[in-house]
Amino acid sequence: MWGVPIRSVMESRKLVLATPETSVSEAGRLMKNANVGAVLVVQQGRLVGIFTERDAVYRVMALDRDPQATRLAEVMTREPKTVAPDDAFGAALLLMHEHGFRHAPVIEAGRPVGVVSARSALDPELEQFAAEAKRREHLRRPRA
Repeated sequence: MWGVPIRSVMESRKLVLATPETSVSEAGRLMKNANVGAVLVVQQGRLVGIFTERDAVYRVMALDRDPQATRLAEVMTREPKTVAPDDAFGAALLLMHEHGFRHAPVIEAGRPVGVVSARSALDPELEQFAAEAKRREHLRRPRA
């Protein structure tokens, strides 16, 4: 898993983009509708920032800012660290761990093409765990 290219685990189908002028409230709706934890902030097709659930809590809610009046440009992480689709997934996890964030934009030819998250590392193991739990379900049932 650690050596596989990011391309094989990134969430390109869940890529959510917004402009710096987008309100925090609208960004929250976009994240909810796509069931994602981050919005990539783009201007003229280029990544200029990232806005995450954590940003919503720490930079908006905890500071009593109005989510309808606050624009992403005011509260996003500017110039986020990025990875490329052909980088090793393990390198992305290490980058996220070392810098204390959970989402890394995937950039190809200067444009965002996906997002990789720390959760991506857990998904295959969680699926295996769920399958094993289902397989063992009969062991938990009380005998009559």
